[in-house]
Formats: sequence, C-alpha cells, structure tokens
Amino acid sequence: MATTAWIKSMLERRGVAYEELRHRVAFTAQEVAQSEHVSGHCLAKVVIVLADGRPAELILPASRRVVLERVCKLLGANEVRLASEAEMDRIFSDCETGAIPPLRRWREVEVLMDASLSNAGELVFQAGTHEDAIRLKFQDWLSLVSPRVEFFTEPEHPTAVSAFAGREDTGTEGSKRTARTRAEKSKRESGEPGGGQGRIEAATRE
Repeated sequence: MATTAWIKSMLERRGVAYEELRHRVAFTAQEVAQSEHVSGHCLAKVVIVLADGRPAELILPASRRVVLERVCKLLGANEVRLASEAEMDRIFSDCETGAIPPLRRWREVEVLMDASLSNAGELVFQAGTHEDAIRLKFQDWLSLVSPRVEFFTEPEHPTAVSAFAGREDTGTEGSKRTARTRAEKSKRESGEPGGGQGRIEAATRE
C-alpha cells in the first residue's frame, strides 16, 4: 500500500511540507502510535459519529476518548451515535475503513477537533491505509483543515491503557483471528484503545 494519492495532492497543492511514514499493519490509533514510536498525544485519530443522521468527523489524540454526551450538546443534536462500518464506507469511500485521515474533504461532514490536540508540535495521522501515515507540523495541519475547536474528550482510563501496554503486538504475523478482531475494533473505534469494551455507542439530549 501507499499514501492515498488525494492526500498527497491536497498537501502539495497547499504547499504543506510533510513526511510519508510506513509501518506494519496497524488497526488502532494506539497501534499506529506504537509502530511510529510517537506519543499518543501527537497522533491524531478520527472518530465518525452521526448527529441526528448527519455525519461529523471528530479529531482527537490517540490517548483520549470521545464523550458522546458532550458532542451531542455541542452539535445541538437530539441523538449522537457512532457510525457503523457500512455508513463509514459509504461516506468515506476513498480510504480504508478505520484509516480515515483528519482532513476536510467530504461534503456536508462537520469537522471538530478536541482542544487537547493543540499541545502537539508535530502531528502524525493515518494516510488512508492501515500501513501508511503522514507527519507534519501541527500548525500547518490546523491552517489546512480549519476545524471547529471544542472540548469533547476525556483521558483514557488507566486500566485500559495498562491492558493495552501489556498485550503482545503480533503485527502481520499474528493469527487470522487476532487480525480480524483488531480490524473490527478499528472500524468501530470510539476513542478508546482497540475500540474499548463496554463503551457507550449513543447519547441522547436531555
């Protein structure tokens, strides 16, 4: 695989300096951070939600998770829920499922960035595949995307982080069952490493 052509075209057209990175297959944001040897605070991941049926792209550090109740209030929606795999494939058809880059490309998709990402000097994100990533200056990315900046995340639960840290990363040499499980987690990632267990998948406005 290689960085999706439209991503490179977008960056070059805007004169944004960037570095292409390659890593072994990674299905979650935390695995990408581990493969690229960067802090989860500097790796941007994308969570897709539907707010009253309208898609929204939430951009946050890999080290944090989305609080859907906050998103619901910010968007003034009656209900906000995680997008399904089929919904993501329909809207973001020009990249692999679960490898959506934090860019402004898709019409009628609102783009929100969590304010905690502002601390990053450099930013790394998936480049449309599970094997490629882009590194660039945060300020260059911010000028390019111009996201709406809000607070809608919280830190990961310590037990969730430690559970991930203690797990052996088998990469492409792991069993098919492990790879399939990790791929499913990527497709429905809610902001927790590996997608999280027991997460709230929808929030309604009170």
